[in-house]
Amino acid sequence: MQTQAAVGAVRLAAAGLAVIAVCYGLARFAYGLFVPAFTVEFGLGAAAAGAIASSSYAGYCVAVVAATLATVRWGPRAVATAAGLAAVLGTGLIALAPGVPVLAVGVVIAGSSTGLASPPLADAVARWVRADRADRVQTVVNAGTGVGVAVSGPIALLLFGSWRLAWATYCGIAVLVTAWTVATIPGGRTRRQSEDAARGPWWRPGTGRLLLAAAALGAGSAAVWVFGRDLVVTAGVSAAASTLMWIALGVAGVAGAFTGDLVARTGLGRAWVAGMLLLAAATAAFALAPGVLPVVFVAAALFGAVYIGLTAVLLVWGTRTYPDAPALGVGAAFLLIAVGQTLAAPALGLLSDLTTAPVAFGAAAIAAAGGALALPRA
Repeated sequence: MQTQAAVGAVRLAAAGLAVIAVCYGLARFAYGLFVPAFTVEFGLGAAAAGAIASSSYAGYCVAVVAATLATVRWGPRAVATAAGLAAVLGTGLIALAPGVPVLAVGVVIAGSSTGLASPPLADAVARWVRADRADRVQTVVNAGTGVGVAVSGPIALLLFGSWRLAWATYCGIAVLVTAWTVATIPGGRTRRQSEDAARGPWWRPGTGRLLLAAAALGAGSAAVWVFGRDLVVTAGVSAAASTLMWIALGVAGVAGAFTGDLVARTGLGRAWVAGMLLLAAATAAFALAPGVLPVVFVAAALFGAVYIGLTAVLLVWGTRTYPDAPALGVGAAFLLIAVGQTLAAPALGLLSDLTTAPVAFGAAAIAAAGGALALPRA
């Protein structure tokens, strides 16, 4: 185990967290932070903004399947590096976009980076971190989403008058993190056991529950990720205050790093039910009081902490459902999160155009509450 000694759990966790921060927090979810700017720049309506977000999630769906298979064939470092390069290309295209088509292509490529990132990092942790520490390290890496969202906000606030420069900054950060990934994550193919497992039957006992739960999380979270900031700005919250709200969402999401310990104490089932009900409550708060600053700050912080925590629960859930092929389990779970978001984003945007944005947020809250019924297999 020379490679294990060379990388170390702390170095692997730090590099993995940085990759997730760039791919999820900057390349993917920062889109929602800039929907008001894109609406003004390109004349987007809610349905069009939702459709672009949906295309990003669709790109994620394709990428997560490719990453799951590629991790088995080429190993974690190659696929994690590809995730970083996709984040670089996608954020760069967004920064330079002269119109909606290039913007949409950039959003799709940037969103695809997230699908490429999760399976190889989950596999790397499963391979090189001791079993008694693996759940904790997995959830620390996963908390990178909150770090990335928290970083995206101050950059947007500092470069308030130039969204293009903000995205160029995201691109520069992605370049640095990609280089760090190459230097830190060991190369080599996945162990033979995982390769054989990935080639065998992919449906395991409990797979259906895992996929249903993941899809419910995707559908229930789409409203806040895509339209959350636009909703509060439309309700009268200032651009600066709404950006601070986004930062609060990301900072609170870092609490997801403790999900591994929570799962160990309470069990997957209790953690999942509590998290989905809290996600529904946070989304409903946006719907009921989008213009009340204290309410939206608390709702955003609750949403950030709970969403990152729930993705960490699914990550642990996936690795336990597929103990011999962790990349496959995590890839399947995160694929269905994206499927839920892909279907929900344009539907919620259309519902918002036909009725009101709070009605669409209410529908998302109902979807999240319903998802609490999808429990892990005993």
